[in-house]
Amino acid sequence: MLKRLFRANPLRDLGRTLYASAVEQSRTKALYQALAAPDTVEGRFEIYSLHVILLLDRLSAAGEPAKDASQALFDTYVKALDNALREMGVGDLSVGKKMRKLGEAFFGRVKSSQAVFAALPDTAPLCEFLARTVYAGIEAPPVLALADYLLGQRAHLAAQPVERLLAGRVDWRAP
Repeated sequence: MLKRLFRANPLRDLGRTLYASAVEQSRTKALYQALAAPDTVEGRFEIYSLHVILLLDRLSAAGEPAKDASQALFDTYVKALDNALREMGVGDLSVGKKMRKLGEAFFGRVKSSQAVFAALPDTAPLCEFLARTVYAGIEAPPVLALADYLLGQRAHLAAQPVERLLAGRVDWRAP
């Protein structure tokens, strides 16, 4: 019985691997230095959420073969948010409310990103989205530079064979 509980789950492992890749890329110093993403809890949430969204976007473009991987990535993302809240000292009674708020924020960003990507090659909606989320409250942020970075990453991910991603190998471009 214990072996069944603790046996390897390839999809869960893939979700963790893809998530770890997004987190690692979102910690690239250039995002916070050259692209002036706020190095705050909120800023980091926005940047790493964008990287998860880019992966989800790529996986959804692959259709049915990547559906389970996409779900595993999302599940890992949610679990990591829950863990982060607990590590930050949020009490058990408050975690649910905060997770609901974060979930709503993430789904809003996913929906907005779908609209932004559908509007391409017009980048104005993307720039407005980034100004509203990543750069909220910052005067004269380098929105165009971050938009270029994200569009470059999106194209770079699209060029990678889905089989590579489903094997947990993500190649990110340097910012």
